[in-house]
Amino acid sequence: MRKVMADKVEQAKRKAAIAAVDKYVFDGNKVGIGSGSTIAYAVERLAERVSKEKLNVVCVPTSFQANQLIHQYGLTLGSLDQHPELDIAIDGADEVDSQLNCIKGGGGCQTQEKIVASCAKIFVICADYRKDSSVLGEQWTKGVPLEVIPMAYVPVLSKLKKMGADATLRMALSKAGPCVSDNGNLIIDAKFGLINDVVELEARLNSIPGIVCTGLFVGMAKEAFFGTAEGQVTSRGPV
Repeated sequence: MRKVMADKVEQAKRKAAIAAVDKYVFDGNKVGIGSGSTIAYAVERLAERVSKEKLNVVCVPTSFQANQLIHQYGLTLGSLDQHPELDIAIDGADEVDSQLNCIKGGGGCQTQEKIVASCAKIFVICADYRKDSSVLGEQWTKGVPLEVIPMAYVPVLSKLKKMGADATLRMALSKAGPCVSDNGNLIIDAKFGLINDVVELEARLNSIPGIVCTGLFVGMAKEAFFGTAEGQVTSRGPV
């Protein structure tokens, strides 16, 4: 049963990724490449289209993982130094609400993901059905990921707890010590329960010195594609 469920999830990720790439990527595009397991399918599909359709695209990564995927599939690697304005950015999400606000950063890459998404004319999400919610915090219960400067993590934890959050420093799984971002910072996961006012929460978090970037992506996505358990794709947006 677990294998069947895992296969359904992977199929859903693949379907959503293919739908996003097929609808939004065109010849000559500068494409922001997100991070995470779903994006691996998006890069695979992009490489197929580049090969078959002879597309000329440049890919700008959001993480070391994304950089490696671009190299693995033989795609053209670019940077924001070369291409500060992108045509499209495609990324996954840990959760998406009814207004296309997202929680991202389960993999610790939200800062670079948000920078790349902000440089794109169009930002789209591809995810499986488990990430589809009406309100943030409904499906994703691990909290809002916050990238924090190391010297500030104790004061930041204190301020978050005063806000009523259940906040913890994220620890690494395969090494002793905390999880470290690609930028050399720490990650705090802050649980707020259901987030009914995403705009207010993001503003409050951004006002705390030491927080480099929140995992709340508010009003950024144009469309979200969700692969279903039945092997179909649904979408939400534009809003």
